Amino acid sequence: MEKYVSSLCLLTGEYRPELNLPSPESVCNPVPARHLREFHSPFPFHKWQDGRRFSAASYLFIVLILFPFFLPGTAQGSQKQTFLKIREQGSFAVGGSVITQPGTFNPYNQTSEGQSFHGDHTYVFYQIPVKARRYPLVMWHGIGQFSKTWETTPDGREGFQNIFLRRRFPVYLIDQPRRGNASRSTAPASIDPTPDEQGWFGTFRVGIWPEYFEDVQFARDPETLNQYFRQMVPNIGPINININVDAVSALFTKIGPGILVSHSHSGGMGWLTAIKNQNIKGIVSYEPGSGFVFPDGEVPEPIPMVDGILSASAVPLHDFMKLTRIPIIIYYGDFIPESPMDNPGQDGWRARLEMARLWRDAVNRHGGDVTVVHLPEIGIKGNTHFPFSDLNNIEIADLMSEWLKEKELD
Repeated sequence: MEKYVSSLCLLTGEYRPELNLPSPESVCNPVPARHLREFHSPFPFHKWQDGRRFSAASYLFIVLILFPFFLPGTAQGSQKQTFLKIREQGSFAVGGSVITQPGTFNPYNQTSEGQSFHGDHTYVFYQIPVKARRYPLVMWHGIGQFSKTWETTPDGREGFQNIFLRRRFPVYLIDQPRRGNASRSTAPASIDPTPDEQGWFGTFRVGIWPEYFEDVQFARDPETLNQYFRQMVPNIGPINININVDAVSALFTKIGPGILVSHSHSGGMGWLTAIKNQNIKGIVSYEPGSGFVFPDGEVPEPIPMVDGILSASAVPLHDFMKLTRIPIIIYYGDFIPESPMDNPGQDGWRARLEMARLWRDAVNRHGGDVTVVHLPEIGIKGNTHFPFSDLNNIEIADLMSEWLKEKELD
């Protein structure tokens, strides 16, 4: 407070005792109160009714202090500007394997003999808010992505990480083995920088390059698209489903019961992780693209797509039944055709949505609790393959919060 009073004194050459602020002697030095009338402010002076003078700078000072509180999106008007109260945060690696080379390590004549190589683990960054809810949310990225998926959106708004921290959920962001911060792979790999981003623009249903879909929930400025493309990362090694499932299962063994939030390619791996680890108490999956598992003898026929077929996999019935013990919800966005079309970026999602509904029916037929939500069917339109970072991601988060509450998982 004293620094503001000092600023007021320096700007106006006045002292306002009716404001009940510290005395000018204590805050206006080296301009003592007895010299204030000799201090010449560069601003014009006016007078109160009782004769005391004040300057236009007084108005300026008060406006500068109070103006932000009347703006939308500031401390009193926006969730973003309130403090995030974090009790604990940190990071660690979990799962993985170790390669060892026979022999004895010689520090003075170094070869691979007697040395080790730690790799194929999952990287985890976690935050636990004050007064945290019971179950943490473990957020698993999709194809060509890493944990950035859940952080700040490409257009600079809060992503699901912060949104759900504000709702008092512990949040664990993961990078699966051989991706992002978990890029130490035990398998050889090379990265070929083949240009492909305009294709992903279509596959992620932002539009058909270079045009955006009409009413798409995606900002159209160049910097947003720049940030969008820069959150893509390569695989450092071949994708290995078993390695990924084992590593994420190890995370749930370490942290205990929680909710898995998956996206795209991690959707199918999420089903397998839930079969492997009973600490997964529910799954929220955004646009799972493949890896749907059915009981032996109940696998549906492959679904044709314009650029291939979409197939499902079989698992033993006793494993499949583990999926019937937890609630699962699946969300798909907009711009998915109802019938086959020539554009592979859209047609592939027609097949995936169809397979998701077949999978829902199979799980529920065996006593499970799976819901598939096609967002346009409930009046929410314009979403891409990334509903959780689209312009309406608060609305998408509200749907998830309502479901968690309904299933008593919040």
